[in-house]
Amino acid sequence: MIEKEYIEPNEGFTQTVVVKTGNFKTLYISGQIGDGANLEAQTIATFQNLEKQLANSNATFKDVVKMNTYIVNFNPEIDLPIFRKVRKEFLGIENYPASTLVGIQSLGKNEWLIEIEAIAVVE
Repeated sequence: MIEKEYIEPNEGFTQTVVVKTGNFKTLYISGQIGDGANLEAQTIATFQNLEKQLANSNATFKDVVKMNTYIVNFNPEIDLPIFRKVRKEFLGIENYPASTLVGIQSLGKNEWLIEIEAIAVVE
């Protein structure tokens, strides 16, 4: 039997949907953003928001199996080192999840520079 739990539902979406199957639960975390004056500050805040969503379901970044990252006006030479530095602070240096990084024109609001969504599996 499959059970679903909706954590922090908002108007039009839910921050995290937890799907329980047997002894496992899969967390589908909506795209998280963060406040800040530049990409580095927003990336740190975004990872902090992801960490909060994981903690709501007793999970950590070690449980994340897939991440999708969207960066506005992505410049690989400038933005990729910033992203990797912050990601390393939160995820460590090994066993990264499967990942996709996409440069995009814009997000839901003009001030947002990065958005990250994640899938985690917990026993």
